[in-house]
Amino acid sequence: MAYRPGSHAGPFAVGMFADESREFAGLVVGGQVREVGAGTSSLLRDWDAAMEWLGEQAAEEDSADWHPLDGLRVLPPVRPAQILQSGANYRQHVIDLVVSEGGDRAAAEKMMDARAEGGEPYLFSGLPSALCGPADDVVLPVEGQQHDWELEIAVVIGRPARRVSREDALRYVAGYTICNDITTRDRVYRPDLAKIGTDWVRAKNSPTFLPTGPYLVPAAFVGDPHQLLITLRHNGILRQNELAKDMIFDIPRLVSYASTLVTLSPGDLLLTGSPAGNGAHWGVYLSPGDVMEAEITGLGLQQNTCIAERLPSDA
Repeated sequence: MAYRPGSHAGPFAVGMFADESREFAGLVVGGQVREVGAGTSSLLRDWDAAMEWLGEQAAEEDSADWHPLDGLRVLPPVRPAQILQSGANYRQHVIDLVVSEGGDRAAAEKMMDARAEGGEPYLFSGLPSALCGPADDVVLPVEGQQHDWELEIAVVIGRPARRVSREDALRYVAGYTICNDITTRDRVYRPDLAKIGTDWVRAKNSPTFLPTGPYLVPAAFVGDPHQLLITLRHNGILRQNELAKDMIFDIPRLVSYASTLVTLSPGDLLLTGSPAGNGAHWGVYLSPGDVMEAEITGLGLQQNTCIAERLPSDA
């Protein structure tokens, strides 16, 4: 099946693309792409000015610079220096995980209510080397068996942010994209280091474990991001289908909190957590040949096929 990145909210989006010889930043209007530089990083350095200029470029419909999107490879739309990931941020998702590991549902529900009332977000860092494009193959490593999907809205930071208030937080958001935060569940905890807890490097950061894109959709075109519908199909079966409003901590709260931990920079990604319906809930995990089709309202589509890792000894 040929990959189609889907539609985007608003009059335009931006992204990174490749033809047979090079990579470039592209302005996307419907099914057409116009080259607007070597990378989206330069646009994000002054996002307010870039938005005005991109709007002017999008209006030039008769320009010979437009090319069909179908003829290009779609890459991750940003090259972040930092990736921050929000764990346990969807109420029903966390409850389902607790139950899948033998926990009590009523106790989990009470715990989530307490977190929402008086807790704070849980953030950890990801590695940019895990990124891949929205149609690239996802390589399942030989270590571990429980490779799982977690579709998420990702915030793209648009200006430097340090200790910003919740009320001002959305001013620092350039736009949104899609990330599928693949996790090897049976590699999360270290039995040899039980008191240390989770090992996110080995569980979440294998190469290709973070399909990203297709677009950076400007925040001005998205409206309320908490009303976006997050949908994932695994081999054609609907597995995730939830509105983002099930977040325990909303996007302004996440951005504000993240800015108390680190200085956020233009192009950084802040993943906002994944809703209910992951593989652990269904008792089904990813295998070679499986296909994930993922969509978030107005942000486009992903279609990734899973393949087995080839070791040097296989050559």
